[in-house]
Amino acid sequence: MSGWAAKRFWKAADVAECEGGFTVALDGRFVRTPLKKPLVVPSTGFAKAIAAEWEAQEELVDPTTMPFTRAANAALDKVSAQRAEVCEMLAAYAGTDLLCYRATGPRALVERQAAGWDPHLKWAAQLFSAPLQVTAGIIPVEQPKESLARYLQEVQAFSDFELTGFHDLVAISGSLVLALAVANQRLSAGDAYDLSRIDELWQIEQWGEDEEAMELAERKRFEFLQAHQVMQMSKTSA
Repeated sequence: MSGWAAKRFWKAADVAECEGGFTVALDGRFVRTPLKKPLVVPSTGFAKAIAAEWEAQEELVDPTTMPFTRAANAALDKVSAQRAEVCEMLAAYAGTDLLCYRATGPRALVERQAAGWDPHLKWAAQLFSAPLQVTAGIIPVEQPKESLARYLQEVQAFSDFELTGFHDLVAISGSLVLALAVANQRLSAGDAYDLSRIDELWQIEQWGEDEEAMELAERKRFEFLQAHQVMQMSKTSA
């Protein structure tokens, strides 16, 4: 069976232990990914979150309401098949990390960026032996090759499931350093997301809120927090 049936046909979604981890059974029939792979996740917490999504479906299955199922599918069908490319793509963010590009003014914004971002650049430089250069403006700055290599090693240490969540932490924030700070429990996901929006929040203070932009920001925050949950649930002890 496909994991993406158009209509609900099952009465109950249950978590089941299986070879390699945990899965979800719909009336005893194990869920599979869109590419027909067994949907096996590394922790009971992950499986329970997926089961809850299936249980919440009504007459028609709506994949947009099933972020944890989609994350598991992505890990098994996409990330596992393109692991090297995914790692390289994520590590490349270190070359253009949001935290390395600062405003030239006004002074209050420059100081806010420094106060918010400098401690985490320093932390990453020390922990990973991988310093990054900071510049003002948008002219690209070349980062040390040794640092970029170290960040690639850190990304490669994640499992396929962790990489799936980590991908969204990096892509939404625009910062490999902030994503690593969340992954290493230095920052909460909420605090990291706020730090990634220092420039946006500054603009809001100056010009006021835009309702559509605020809705988009809240949606991204929710997705960022979900990505962190995926990383947490990807640990076998979760």
